[in-house]
Amino acid sequence: MIPIILAGGKGERFWPLSRKHRPKQFLSLDGSGTSLIQATAERLLPLAGDWEHLWVITASHLAEGVREQLPKLPEANLLVEVEGRDTAPAVAWAALEASQRYGEDAVVGFFPADHWIGDQSLFEQTLRAASALAQEQGAIATLGIQPTFPSTGYGYIEQGDSIGHYLELPAYRVQRFTEKPEVETAKEFLASGRFSWNSGMFIFQAGVALEELKIHAPYVLEPLLKEGPSIYPKIPKQSIDYALMEKTARACVLPATFPWDDLGDWNAIERLLKSDSPNVELARHVGLDTQGALLYSSDNDDLIVTIGLEDVVIVRDNKVTLVVRKDRTQDIKKVIKTLQDDPTLADLL
Repeated sequence: MIPIILAGGKGERFWPLSRKHRPKQFLSLDGSGTSLIQATAERLLPLAGDWEHLWVITASHLAEGVREQLPKLPEANLLVEVEGRDTAPAVAWAALEASQRYGEDAVVGFFPADHWIGDQSLFEQTLRAASALAQEQGAIATLGIQPTFPSTGYGYIEQGDSIGHYLELPAYRVQRFTEKPEVETAKEFLASGRFSWNSGMFIFQAGVALEELKIHAPYVLEPLLKEGPSIYPKIPKQSIDYALMEKTARACVLPATFPWDDLGDWNAIERLLKSDSPNVELARHVGLDTQGALLYSSDNDDLIVTIGLEDVVIVRDNKVTLVVRKDRTQDIKKVIKTLQDDPTLADLL
């Protein structure tokens, strides 16, 4: 497999720690000292075999950061987008490059740079099964995560007909994709047992993906074929889910059982690090009658003092302090829009 890390995201919901030139994939959010993109690369290296077969695709303003984060990555394996246009153009360009370098039968996998995986061996087994599925069935395989609660923040995949087992793992045709349902619908999905969360991880033969993109998203593929990646700014900004996965009849899903989390906002850090302590502390903290708080500071000399607080996130980084209720962390993106509209605050993005 040729694993390709998708590392062009902004991670705005981790502001103020995540900034324009220091997005969340460059951050260590668990106190380990290993950034998300470094952890992703280490996780994928056993599947790639070596650094020569691991790729990263990222935006131009992040390319130097990727080089610093992954110094062993060959320069030829770093695909730099002149402008981020979501995942459809990224997948199309990378599939084209892989088919030219390795042939159309080459199996490629696409992996976001910001996931947490809790069982490496089971992760590898699942991906080897997905690779076998892609080769034997010409499938465009995706990994579905077993839901643990009725999330309204994830997309869902409904399992269709069974297509057998691969490395002892069951595989199914995709019946449909559903984007971020209402909570009652999400509860119904869980109760049915037929739905999994859309992980955003895809595995397929490069040539199969190109064939399907030619049919379902020619407006993405054909400009790249004719002009190369310099045409990026003129390609519609679109996700690979919408451009291809929701339309192709080749979509298949392997329900994954390894522990997984999409590190989408500050609440994800609490899920990873929650213990018997009343708070999750990644900072020096003195608290009085404070519980259910997540506290983070990028400067070990800073001290955060709280009194009588509950269920809040407090983040201190480089002249900015964020204080937000846990149930409002999604609104951080609205605050960033306010900063963008004020020239005097632009240096804080």
